[in-house]
Order: sequence, then C-alpha cells, then structure tokens
Amino acid sequence: MSLFRSDYEDSVENLSFGKAVLRVPKFENYDDWLRLRASSMAFLQPWEPKWAKDELTQSSYKRRVRHYNEDRIRTTGYAFFIFRESDNVLVGGCNLSNVRRGVSQTASLGYWIGASFQRQGLTADAVQAVVGFCFDNLGLHRVEAACIPDNLPSQLLLKKCGFIEEGLAKEYLKINDKWQDHKLYARVVK
Repeated sequence: MSLFRSDYEDSVENLSFGKAVLRVPKFENYDDWLRLRASSMAFLQPWEPKWAKDELTQSSYKRRVRHYNEDRIRTTGYAFFIFRESDNVLVGGCNLSNVRRGVSQTASLGYWIGASFQRQGLTADAVQAVVGFCFDNLGLHRVEAACIPDNLPSQLLLKKCGFIEEGLAKEYLKINDKWQDHKLYARVVK
C-alpha cells in the first residue's frame, strides 16, 4: 500500500537501508560536501556534467541546496546525501529528478559516491533506500536510471539493485562536456 501524501513527502528527512543513511542536504553540510567532492574530483568528473568554475564554492552549494528544496516542495525531485551509518560520515549523494505523475508515475535516479568509499556497498544500499521511497512513499510505478556504457561498476550496481537494461540512448546526456550514449535501465514496482 502506498503512503503517498504530499505532506508526508515534505516531511521525509531520512531514509536508511543497510549501511547507508540518507538525509536531505542542508546548508550546514557544506564543509563535508566540499572535502568529499574536492578529494573525488578526478574520480567523478568523467561521469558527471562538466563542473562549473565555481562548482565547489559556498555560494554555488547554497544555490544547489535551494534548488533541491524547491524541487521537493514542487514534488518534482528529491535529493539526499548518503552517510555511512556506522560513523555518520558523508560518502555521496542520491537523487530523484523529473518525477512525473499522471499516466507514467516515474522518476529518474542519479547517484554518486566519493572515491574513497567506492565498492563498499554504500551506493547500492542508498539506491535500495531511494527505490523503496519511490514505491512505498511516493506511489511511483517506475524508476529509471542511465549510465555511460564504459561505466561497468554503475551497470553492475543497477543490476544488483533489480534494474533491467532496456536499451541504448544515443547521445543521451552531455557528460564531461561531451554528448554521451547511455545504457537505459528501469525497475518497476512489484
């Protein structure tokens, strides 16, 4: 049974699954976010949109958090930071964007993990938490994800989390300043 209610969506602050706790990004997370993103820059940049010159500044971070909050209020997106449950360390992020209602009841999933936290199961746990949120709380029917064909770890992660490969989208997203093909994956509610 779905717990979908807009007042519930606005009140959700924390999700958890396995070793991961997900929290709504706050302004006070800036210092930890900055350290993690700066130390992981070379690891993350090949898989993300081109970083702006002011990407890591406090003003850019504040704009990002305000945007996350606006999406949450509009119920079109939900951003979370991933924290390791054992010591409350910020390790990455997971978000839902392009939440669509009506006949589709769908959202797009994105995620990132700091370089020193990869291959520890934290991203998979975060994805499972967000997928549960989609189906159990938002009442969605489908969650979509996409990754560059060369990103084998992301493909394995999605398959581990129950996503099914659906095809290839040519020049789907502009990643690292280049239009890139993406493998498309989806998971539907059971």
